[in-house]
Amino acid sequence: MALLSGWSFAAICFVVVSIHYYLLPYVKTYKHLQDIPGPFLAKFSNIWLAIGARRGKKFAWVHRAHEKYGPIVRVGYNHVSIAEPEGLHTVYAHGNGFLKDRYYEAFVSGVPGVFNVRDRTEHSRKRKIIAHAFSPGAVHAFEDHMSENLRRWVGQLDRIAEHLGPSHSHAKLDMMPWCTYIAFDVIGDLAFGAPFGMVAKGRDECESQLHPDDPVTLTKGAETLNRRGEVSSTLGLLPALRPFAKYLPDPFFSKGLQSVRNLHGIAKVAVNKRLSAAEGSSKSSSRRRDILQMLVDARDSSGAPMPRDELISEALTELIAGSDTVSNTACAIFYWILAGERAAPGTIIAPLLAELDAAIPADAAIAKFEQVKNLPLLRRYIDEAMRLHSTSALGLPRIVTAPKGVAYGETVFPPGTVLSVPSYTIHHSAEVWGTDVEEFKPDRWLKGNLTARQNICFNPFSYGPRACVGQNVARMELSLIVATALRRYDFELYQEVLESREGFSKKPEECWVGIRRRR
Repeated sequence: MALLSGWSFAAICFVVVSIHYYLLPYVKTYKHLQDIPGPFLAKFSNIWLAIGARRGKKFAWVHRAHEKYGPIVRVGYNHVSIAEPEGLHTVYAHGNGFLKDRYYEAFVSGVPGVFNVRDRTEHSRKRKIIAHAFSPGAVHAFEDHMSENLRRWVGQLDRIAEHLGPSHSHAKLDMMPWCTYIAFDVIGDLAFGAPFGMVAKGRDECESQLHPDDPVTLTKGAETLNRRGEVSSTLGLLPALRPFAKYLPDPFFSKGLQSVRNLHGIAKVAVNKRLSAAEGSSKSSSRRRDILQMLVDARDSSGAPMPRDELISEALTELIAGSDTVSNTACAIFYWILAGERAAPGTIIAPLLAELDAAIPADAAIAKFEQVKNLPLLRRYIDEAMRLHSTSALGLPRIVTAPKGVAYGETVFPPGTVLSVPSYTIHHSAEVWGTDVEEFKPDRWLKGNLTARQNICFNPFSYGPRACVGQNVARMELSLIVATALRRYDFELYQEVLESREGFSKKPEECWVGIRRRR
């Protein structure tokens, strides 16, 4: 009887807490959102969205919700998703005063970096410092580092391509790991002064150190990054759960939080190695021109340099942004170009090869950016693949801060409302792109073909003052990787669908192709 009464008391407590935590805010604080349609559970908490994040499919859950409920959907207790191009200006434009949501706090490791800092003044300070590292002159200097890594990459792909399959036509290859290896090595070279060596080793491996006195250990960098993105994206939606997450029985949380620490350790080892080497050289002429050196040399408005812990956080930001997004996008570009060729044989690959062969000398192992940066077909193919894959697929959450709220159409969202625009959904909107929205159609990017709404809609690098500061580097790297590979090798696509999982960004799970050297 005592046990029963104990359980009864616990049940009563649970009901009372649930009413106060979930029901009262629905009735009182967020009653202005009651008429906005959405999943039932999302009206009371972020649990619905967090479950989607836990399963690596948040982008797909939000997309299906918009298909069911319309362009404006309530996806959390105070979170509204706007799946229309016009929403980009409302939510992300300069001068609207919105803040990043608390969601970003789950991505902080060490001190906040330019990606996850929420304070506008601090973000402005950081962005001004970092922008120097991505000026046109600086980006031009990065190509030498990219080229060295690309030569190692094609050397490995050449060896793989020699081992032809049973049909003696193509060797079988999963492009996803090899896109990961080249992206990690390039950003390692740019942000830390040396590649991680993934291409040379042909495996996912980085050095990590959690504490100064700990030994340096080997860890899987890409796997660590993926787990970190998934757990942070989940806990970012449930901030009250974060202090207790490591005690949860689901190993997703304990392993994910360990990955957060490991990823910070990878950045710490790389930064410390580089700075120690730099301190041992007194000649300024021997200093490399890369992202880390430019951050070391940068000064804020008071003339102060960036502290070591902030350097590590910013270098970690570059590692994540430069490896995860580039690897995911490069893999998706290969898939969609090959899928487009499969759907319309002879119309996709042949014109691109003609363009590449005319631009790149026959004896060149890799492409140079000067040769490919203005190639119209290559640019259209990359843009169309970025639209279809949308590696930055989620709606980046922003908090309305204006005292009178913000109006969108006939709806006024008061202060405290979280708004977002899901890139994947607007990139897959038939209303915006037409009935062929799910098809690889690079000619939609021909001058004069794009509508005003389509121009607004396309945002692979986000929008407004928080847009990706390194997008010019990303475009350069993607152009070099894709042009080099497609000109050097014949590919066949061996899978029907490109399945993806989402952490912060959307990552292809695998991309099986056949590969052989072009004759």
